[in-house]
Amino acid sequence: MPKMKTKRAAAKRFKITGSGRVLRPAGGGQHILIGKSRKRRRRLRDNKMVASEQEKRIKAMLPPPI
Repeated sequence: MPKMKTKRAAAKRFKITGSGRVLRPAGGGQHILIGKSRKRRRRLRDNKMVASEQEKRIKAMLPPPI
């Protein structure tokens, strides 16, 4: 039986929580930060939950939890 391959792009972007939800980084927090307010930059630091409609697709790209 061959090993399961992980989609590396997905592994770098998403993380599965203990309860099985999927975390993603907020978009727009990497560059061109000067023009954004301090409040907006602070909010971009946090990870967000992926929409429940997308979770099944993303979990199919990631390895099953050990």
